Amino acid sequence: MDFKIKFRSLFKVIITFSLILGLSSFTIDEKPHLKTFEIITFEEFEQMMNQKSDKLRVFNFWATWCAPCVKEMPYFEKVAADDAEIELIFISMDDGRKPERVTNFIEKRNVKAPVYLLNDVDYNKWIDKISEDWSGAIPATLFIKSDGSKVFHEGEVNESELKALIAGIK
Repeated sequence: MDFKIKFRSLFKVIITFSLILGLSSFTIDEKPHLKTFEIITFEEFEQMMNQKSDKLRVFNFWATWCAPCVKEMPYFEKVAADDAEIELIFISMDDGRKPERVTNFIEKRNVKAPVYLLNDVDYNKWIDKISEDWSGAIPATLFIKSDGSKVFHEGEVNESELKALIAGIK
């Protein structure tokens, strides 16, 4: 009987010690995480477009399945990182019923800029509100200057073309 009591006590000590060790190796990620992904309606996007800003706002329309879009994304991120007067926002045209495609892409590609998934499949209803020149093809980019004026570009750009386009807009 004395052996059972000692064994139970020893067992409790081992369990307690194991729990303490297990919890001590548990860490909380203390890095602040920016809000990098949100599903929005076109009305919410319109509100974003109409917000005042001292920066050149760059809204790049893209999709995970669009090879030219994916190819140019790093150029946008690099140009925005190098110029504090640029606010870059990616607008995903992916299927809103499968947001994990976008979130997985963001994580895999380490996308830094905010990404919004535009969950409004009736493109014909709102494309002209972005630009009357937009055929609906992607990649496409809407530049909004600090005075609210807009410049629209449809098609893929490389880094030097993007820099030249931005220099011409500023």
